[in-house]
Amino acid sequence: MINRRTFLSSATATAALAALGIPPEALAANRIKLGNPAPFSFDALISQVRTAAQSPYKPQNKPPADILDKIDYEAHGKIKFNTDSSLFANGPGQFPVTFFHLGRFFQAPVHMYTLEGSGNNAKAREILYDESYFDMPADSPARGFAGFRFQESRSGDQAKLDWRKNDWVAFLGASYFRAIGDLYQYGLSARGIAIDVAQAGKPEEFPNFTHFYFETPADKSDTVVVYAVLDGPSIVGAYKFIMRRSEDVVMDVDCALFLRQDVGRLGIAPATSMLWYSEAVKGTGADWRPEVHDSDGLAIWNGNGEHIWRPLNNPARITASAFGDNNPRGFGLLQRDRNFDHYQDGVHYERRPSLWVEPLGGWGEGSVQLIEIPTDDEIHDNIVAMWVPKAKAAAGSSYRLRYRLHWMKDEPFPSPLARCVATRKFMVEFKGAPLEKLAFGELPEAVLSSSRGSFSYIFTEAVPNGVAGHWRAQFDLTVDGEDPVDLRLYLRHKNQTLSETWLYQYQPFKTRGVY
Repeated sequence: MINRRTFLSSATATAALAALGIPPEALAANRIKLGNPAPFSFDALISQVRTAAQSPYKPQNKPPADILDKIDYEAHGKIKFNTDSSLFANGPGQFPVTFFHLGRFFQAPVHMYTLEGSGNNAKAREILYDESYFDMPADSPARGFAGFRFQESRSGDQAKLDWRKNDWVAFLGASYFRAIGDLYQYGLSARGIAIDVAQAGKPEEFPNFTHFYFETPADKSDTVVVYAVLDGPSIVGAYKFIMRRSEDVVMDVDCALFLRQDVGRLGIAPATSMLWYSEAVKGTGADWRPEVHDSDGLAIWNGNGEHIWRPLNNPARITASAFGDNNPRGFGLLQRDRNFDHYQDGVHYERRPSLWVEPLGGWGEGSVQLIEIPTDDEIHDNIVAMWVPKAKAAAGSSYRLRYRLHWMKDEPFPSPLARCVATRKFMVEFKGAPLEKLAFGELPEAVLSSSRGSFSYIFTEAVPNGVAGHWRAQFDLTVDGEDPVDLRLYLRHKNQTLSETWLYQYQPFKTRGVY
């Protein structure tokens, strides 16, 4: 297939590369075909999507569904991108870009561009699809790009990993994207936007990232910059992603959003994860593993400075929880349990990254909302966490938002208070420095409240494992009916708060195979 690879050799490209100080042979060696240059800037992209919001949504043309359906999971797995054709395979920059193919599960075509120059002087050139970029069966009907990923560094700290076999961020499917953390593992996903998740009477909408633009990177930089266009029936937007690969992955997101239609639940900076069962949500023999989840809780640092931990549920029916706030400091879906023995699985759930959302600038009034959806398998994402503005998301509304995504093994701004380390129904464990400071014989007080029901047999005690500062609170709850009960608990001593706040939604009814 080498004879079909096309080398960049036009005089226009040569001049543009020379202006950047990049030898023309660097991009030529990437074996990609490029379209004609066109002016590009982020301001112009925002102006473009603002204008598009004034017109009805027009879906992109895509290959016939009967053709894409032939590329099922097995067939898609046989289509491998040839890394010799990677964008920036030989530089500039550390991180080559490889591409995903269309198929049954990824049917929306995505246009890819490389940028020459910077700022208002940049030029965008489309990366033209060619089947020679992929190793695939000769009779494959596949045609077109579905997404992309950045491979690990060709040099530097990640050079110990073969960049051709290891990647650190991927954008694929609707507006979904994900990154590895400092434990070198993929897990939960982020999205560009969430439209009407679990909104009564309305189907969820999945806008697509339709265009991506890759800045030419600096040779020794650990940062890459990508621009994107989001398009859907109710919304259109422009995004700028500044993504840094160090020990973990940090992304700065700058987005301008414009609504074509009213949206009942507009989810900003959404994270999507999976919880089948955990120590708090027990399986009943459905699977041999002790726990199966990508995330085990929602953490919130609210505008008042309170740190909250809400263990996740696998409910019997869809539930939506809202945590009202004003200018939140951050929230995220975390994987706190890092003990392999708690999972016993070679896919290493204990290494799945946590995702923390840090607002940059005031977001005003709204709520962190948590959607929990029933699942009976680990293949389904059933957890969504997002920020929902208080003001109605009406047609004609616009938003300019900035936030930072931290993909790492822990939250970036942990509370100095003791944190919740285990939830075992009505026994909750806390561990941390404030509990270590209790004098011998002193007991922390369990401060409890609930939306309904009554408590009894409330007590606290040190966990008998010899670990300093490791305590547990236990209680019984009496409640009538099957409606969910919202519980709230923290530890204090002499009016001093010792722990973060544990929130929990107890569901008295028996769920489908899960209590």
